[in-house]
Amino acid sequence: MRPRHPLHPYWMLAPTLLVIGLFFLYPLCVAAKDSFYRWDLLTEPEYAGFENYTRLARSGELVGVVGRTVTFGLVVVGASTALGLALAILLNRRGRVYAFFRSAIFSAYVVSWVAVALLWMWILDADAGVVSRAFRAVGIPTMNWLGDPRSALYAIAFVTVWKITGYAMVVYLAGLQAIPPTLFEAAALDGAGPMRRFIHVTWPSLRPTTAFVASTGLIMSFQAFDVVRVMTQGGPVRSTTLFVYAIYEEIFVNLRVGRASALVMVFFVILILLTVLNLWAFRAGRRMKEAT
Repeated sequence: MRPRHPLHPYWMLAPTLLVIGLFFLYPLCVAAKDSFYRWDLLTEPEYAGFENYTRLARSGELVGVVGRTVTFGLVVVGASTALGLALAILLNRRGRVYAFFRSAIFSAYVVSWVAVALLWMWILDADAGVVSRAFRAVGIPTMNWLGDPRSALYAIAFVTVWKITGYAMVVYLAGLQAIPPTLFEAAALDGAGPMRRFIHVTWPSLRPTTAFVASTGLIMSFQAFDVVRVMTQGGPVRSTTLFVYAIYEEIFVNLRVGRASALVMVFFVILILLTVLNLWAFRAGRRMKEAT
């Protein structure tokens, strides 16, 4: 159906385009401009060229932040994707009990990050936390989960996995319920057991879903901020200083607007690459599904 006037579709898109331009494109352009200046929010900005970018590269700060963020993202994506798939297969059944567990697991995803972070700060407390008390009760050596540089990043990753696994589970449930039952019936008639049905029917059908869950989970993990701000403030010894928190720290703690803007631009490029990866992985998974 053609519109009554050629401009009607553009008028309908205008509110969305206005919001994107006002709250995304304009701040991005301002950050791009500020990344070429030296400014502390108190004095007049001073043009610095590519100094902010070169200092980030030479100091090793950028490499450290990217390395920690990538490690964090891989742990979160791998664990949440595997757990989401396992829970979806386990709970893809009718009945009130299964519906209750699906709702309970997904409820963690809709709770605010601040509430989740405060809850797990209490659970992981080195002295009075539930985990430490349980370990001491059975004679297992405990540690300061959030205060040790060796474990802090993985503790934050565990909390993130706990929160977003419900999202992965719901997406996988939608993918499982979209698989035609006749495929499972035909595989069962051929003598395929549960494991062979998963390998040859379920998994190939879920490849596009897996690509979508993994890609969106990676983008979400790269945007982690609240859980870091509440639980560790980037410590100990900057072991949990991820990308978004590093940007916050540069501008609001160190008052280096130019350095923070340079980090924003690098982060924007990384998100664009992740978005391209998301589209490529989704299309590749769909092609593999069609080929099988």
